[in-house]
Amino acid sequence: MASPDGASCVGGGPEETELSITLTLRMLMHGKVMPGELGAARGSAVPRMGASSARITISEGSCPERITTITGSTDAVFRAVSMIAFKLEEDLGAGSDGAAVGRVPVTLRLVIPASQCGSLIGKAGAKIREIRESSGAQVQVAGDLLPNSTERAVTVSGVPDTIIHCVRQICAVILESPPKGATIPYHPGLSLGTILLSANQVRDRSPPG
Repeated sequence: MASPDGASCVGGGPEETELSITLTLRMLMHGKVMPGELGAARGSAVPRMGASSARITISEGSCPERITTITGSTDAVFRAVSMIAFKLEEDLGAGSDGAAVGRVPVTLRLVIPASQCGSLIGKAGAKIREIRESSGAQVQVAGDLLPNSTERAVTVSGVPDTIIHCVRQICAVILESPPKGATIPYHPGLSLGTILLSANQVRDRSPPG
């Protein structure tokens, strides 16, 4: 398991070996609440986001929810998550006309392989309880798999500062506990109903017997 000290070093400490690790973080976001910095065309990549050198890609599709993938060094990924969290807080508190915005709770939904969720939860829930207490954020690991995938949603809620601390600790666990077996990634909008509908349409085109 990753220690809290290790998680802190990943966020910008002196250990360059950890900063050089390439990390990929997937998040499920609603298009209508997507921060302005991520408002690129669907399926396109945003090479840079502010001061972060992380690569950010937004999935294609007409579904309101999209997968936002952030890839880069651990430090770059955390900077991107920080910008997203603070931008979401700003957007949710919009209307203050430039005045100081009060702390607005923000929610991020991480998408993590189910095989890594056991390490995140820990024995008898000890690890996730530790993360909640040390970060101050609310963390909930979904019990069910996301449709047609081997991934689960991990919901993190709180003010941006607590969310950033929480995500760092979650990523420390993920880096130390690689996924086991093949991972079937979640794609929003792809459901069993859609697959069955396509199969029915094929049968409907068959000539009558």
